[in-house]
Amino acid sequence: MHYTSLYRSPVGEILLAADEIGVVGVWFKNQKYYARCLDQENEPKETPMIKELKKWLTVYFQGKDPGFVPPLHMIGTPFQIEVWNILREIPYGTTTTYNEIAGKIAKYRKLERMSAQAVGTAVGKNNISLIVPCHRVVGTNHSLAGYAGGINKKITFLKLEGAYKNEFFVPKSSTAP
Repeated sequence: MHYTSLYRSPVGEILLAADEIGVVGVWFKNQKYYARCLDQENEPKETPMIKELKKWLTVYFQGKDPGFVPPLHMIGTPFQIEVWNILREIPYGTTTTYNEIAGKIAKYRKLERMSAQAVGTAVGKNNISLIVPCHRVVGTNHSLAGYAGGINKKITFLKLEGAYKNEFFVPKSSTAP
């Protein structure tokens, strides 16, 4: 059973979901893949897990590294979970690229190379925004494309963490809702 709650943040309403294992979802209203893994039957309830998640978000939106991560229950394919675990290793206030993540997976799997595009697809389907920090992934050329919550939110989070750089740019093919 998934339990849900809404969190009103400086960037808008966020749907939170957790089960007995951990946080299963953190979705911005109207984001791509909104509530993708949420049980059809769920219950609005302020569980201890959701209270801990709200505490994390409150500290984060104050511009601070929360210093802890609530328990997570990542729901996805084995490859997606592998990518998301690498995302969890990206320190607060820093960025990495899709290519760097692909390189780590290739090395771990003893492959010659791994597709950065496949990594990007997995990153985009991350259900636990902010906690699993997909906003910290940028293109090799410093492009800021590819954030399911919207490019403007990605920019906001990078600035909040002090990770935004002047060389970052939004490709013309991206929309910034």
